[in-house]
Amino acid sequence: MPSALAQISEQFAALSLPETVAVSLAIAYLLLAIRQNIWCWFCAAVSSAIYVYLFFGARLYMESALNGFYFLMAVYGWHVWHSGSAESAELPVCVWPMRIHGIAIVSIGVLAAISGLLLHRYTDAALPYVDSLVSFAAVWTTFLVARKVLENWWYWLVIDAASVVIYWLRDLQLTALLFVIYLVLIPFGLWSWRHSFFEQERRAVQA
Repeated sequence: MPSALAQISEQFAALSLPETVAVSLAIAYLLLAIRQNIWCWFCAAVSSAIYVYLFFGARLYMESALNGFYFLMAVYGWHVWHSGSAESAELPVCVWPMRIHGIAIVSIGVLAAISGLLLHRYTDAALPYVDSLVSFAAVWTTFLVARKVLENWWYWLVIDAASVVIYWLRDLQLTALLFVIYLVLIPFGLWSWRHSFFEQERRAVQA
């Protein structure tokens, strides 16, 4: 543990300006997303653009590509949240059927297996199968956030826990610490969005 803390301290000391901005905006993104504040997508866009470069340098190619996708989803998320819905000025939190989640999970597993095999055979990618699984799962889950689907927080709980391990093994201790912070914040996000969902249901019944 002392050596791990020493590594984190060294990374803090050697932190570049781009990584400092990326980490700070990544935390800001989650805090704003919990509050359903549209500016979370601006933070996500800038942070993701920086992480494309950082992860490519760490040979986490799927993670680098994933952050390119995050950037595009940040633009999409801003548009969807800004547009709202036909019934409300603000896009409401919703719940999707378990059938949809079941299909998504099976699809993620198949895509991750194919991607992991290709990365293992044809590249020097680190942790190709786990990296692929986390990446495809995060693609789906980011779409759920953009649509304000409540179940996204359960997906993030698993994804972020796996990400802590991945980044730690690739000597990205500071980024691993970022995802530990995410894990601490996820229950607050789940509670906040559940509260919004049930409040919407209550108002709908009263109407």
